[in-house]
Amino acid sequence: MRNPALILSSLAVLLAGPVLAQTTETPPPPPAPPAVTPPSEWRAVPPENLMVIDTTKGRIMVELIPEIAPLHVDRMRLLTRAGFFDGIVWHRVIDQFMAQTGDPLGTGEGQSAYPDLKAEFTFRRGPEMGFTPVAAPAGAQVGFLHSLPVQTQPDAVMATTADRKVHGWGLYCPGVAGMARDDAPDSANSQFFLMRQPYPSLDKRYSVWGMVVSGLDVVRSIKVGEGDGGMVTDPDRMTRVRIAADLPEAERPTALVLDTASPRFQALAAETRAARGADFSVCDIMLPAQVTGQPPAPPTQSPPAA
Repeated sequence: MRNPALILSSLAVLLAGPVLAQTTETPPPPPAPPAVTPPSEWRAVPPENLMVIDTTKGRIMVELIPEIAPLHVDRMRLLTRAGFFDGIVWHRVIDQFMAQTGDPLGTGEGQSAYPDLKAEFTFRRGPEMGFTPVAAPAGAQVGFLHSLPVQTQPDAVMATTADRKVHGWGLYCPGVAGMARDDAPDSANSQFFLMRQPYPSLDKRYSVWGMVVSGLDVVRSIKVGEGDGGMVTDPDRMTRVRIAADLPEAERPTALVLDTASPRFQALAAETRAARGADFSVCDIMLPAQVTGQPPAPPTQSPPAA
């Protein structure tokens, strides 16, 4: 893994005979305004868990999820605070898959000087963890932990385990942040990737450590590489990466995400399940977010003087 129409049609309406008299039917009512989510239904991402990635294509904000991958979250904070990611390119990008970065060499062969990490493909979920289920396929539950889509064993299994917890794992939906590695499970280091589309074959095979809460459009706009390997010529790059808590207050962005414990979320989940029917996946639920402190758009370059 480290190397890991619209067709427009026109209709001519021919009116034969005299023009009909204008009717006096009551016009239809205007559409209802969109529902407004009350402030109490938003959850603020803690600044310590908010990774702010400024790139040549715009800003991406990732919520770190320490409950599921503490070692990887600690490594992301450590490298970010050391300025390690500043200037590093998105060296491997595959359109219907993911965008990969974190290699100081930009070749897919580099990493930080720190030791490789032990894999965190799964985690143990207890009743206190704040998991919000949205569906219960046979023998499992799927839902959200904070902003992250996850799957776990059913709650009922907790009564049968010594620690009163069950196995869970992050699901590789669009926006999920995962750790790149070599063939060896415990070989992740500094390279990571952000999902552009769902890719369930990665589940329980690569450690999940976060979720994009703002900027998925940016992730999908990063320059794509060539061939099956996705290596990029003249790649986009990360210009600056910071933990929000470390930024001066005047520069610190905030991210509010729809609280999965809120009635509005329950309505959103129900609407999505009904719309998708048998094709429903937890990846179909995109949590709304409100972000403040976004950087200004990069200036447009003026053409050179004649």
